[in-house]
Amino acid sequence: MKEIRKIIAAYDAWRQTGADMALATVVKVEESSYRRIGARMLVSSKGLFVGGISGGCLEGNALKKAQMAIHKKAVSKVVYDTLEEEDHQIGIGLGCNGRIEILFSPINLADTNNSIELLRQTIEADRPAILLKIIASTDRSLLGVNQLLVDDYQEASIGGINVLDLASAIDATLERKKPKVFHFENAAGEKIELLSEYLRPETRLVIIGNNYDVNALIGVANELGWQVSVVGKKGKVLKSIADKVEKIYDYSEASNIPIDEYTAVILMTHDYRRDLQMLPFFIRKDLPYLGMLGPRKRFEKLNEELREKVHCDDLKNIAHIHGPVGLDIGAESPEEISLSIAAEIVSIFRKRDARPLKFRTGTIHEREHNYSQ
Repeated sequence: MKEIRKIIAAYDAWRQTGADMALATVVKVEESSYRRIGARMLVSSKGLFVGGISGGCLEGNALKKAQMAIHKKAVSKVVYDTLEEEDHQIGIGLGCNGRIEILFSPINLADTNNSIELLRQTIEADRPAILLKIIASTDRSLLGVNQLLVDDYQEASIGGINVLDLASAIDATLERKKPKVFHFENAAGEKIELLSEYLRPETRLVIIGNNYDVNALIGVANELGWQVSVVGKKGKVLKSIADKVEKIYDYSEASNIPIDEYTAVILMTHDYRRDLQMLPFFIRKDLPYLGMLGPRKRFEKLNEELREKVHCDDLKNIAHIHGPVGLDIGAESPEEISLSIAAEIVSIFRKRDARPLKFRTGTIHEREHNYSQ
């Protein structure tokens, strides 16, 4: 979502200058690729761009292709194929060894539902969304057609595709929470490739505590584009903290903090009694991650006292509770500790085991799947 925010900000700024724009989107990937389906790059007619579709090997050529789409006022698709190791191929110097399809869509600034405005609606909704995009069709007029669905996924209607087939595709996307490419044939006999993209809201990080070391974790979270809230004594929250977070709650407001499946909570009070007071508010919440800063002995003492006083389950048996918090990277400084915490949160949210990639069998990324209806 951080990259999407940057693209929207650039779009707003460039339209004030009268520049035309096109959006380059990764719509299909085979084998190795630095970026995955859904990676985006916004290009202006003046040669500026923001975002990215690769690690840098494709952006220069993609800039030219995007400017050509702007000039022609027509959607186009380009395939970058580096599976064969030949010197003339774009990206071969970086050893990409993949096949990447990029859709170049000129932006109609007068259309309130153009590709960028749909992304803005996703940000504003702050909820999971499905973005449908036609990425290939025997009817070229359908190429690049979009539809955004938030909450009511039954409203899907695109390209004349059978509504039941479309509903099945959307259900499959929601189940995996990953992009999928589907192949359809509509009532008119036109063959259509449809990208169904799951857009998740930004990760929300709730930090309990307002000591100086919180600054380091806020810095890492800001760099990742997470929404950060801090819980502490409101009157004693440092300005350096207040300036970098979305919201500040007092300890007395902890039970009112909105929690969802995209929320991680970290206890960093350095105060045993305060942690004992705060934990019951979050133990039984339906959240994917609850971390507690401090050594194992402290965690075990908290566990015993909570079981006695509030009759909660053994914390060691609750999957989303992590204490001590963070990955074992030998972290010592506040910055290193923050890095280990953020990395653990990412691994939990992405359902990965956080072991070194050299020990992983198979591909780094799960392969995107194509489905026929």
